[in-house]
Amino acid sequence: MENRTARLTLLIDPEKKAAFEALCKQEDVTPSQKVRQFIREYVESKLGPDWREQEQQKTD
Repeated sequence: MENRTARLTLLIDPEKKAAFEALCKQEDVTPSQKVRQFIREYVESKLGPDWREQEQQKTD
């Protein structure tokens, strides 16, 4: 789990937003939880599950 948070603002079609919110409700998750899941899965698919360790090694 992340230690800090950062805000991500995006624009989306209102109808798509409503459909997304309804789907999230069916899964009993918030839209924020689902977006975090999408981002986590995308980053891990591109950089691997140990991407945090790789980023820390770059800054050391």
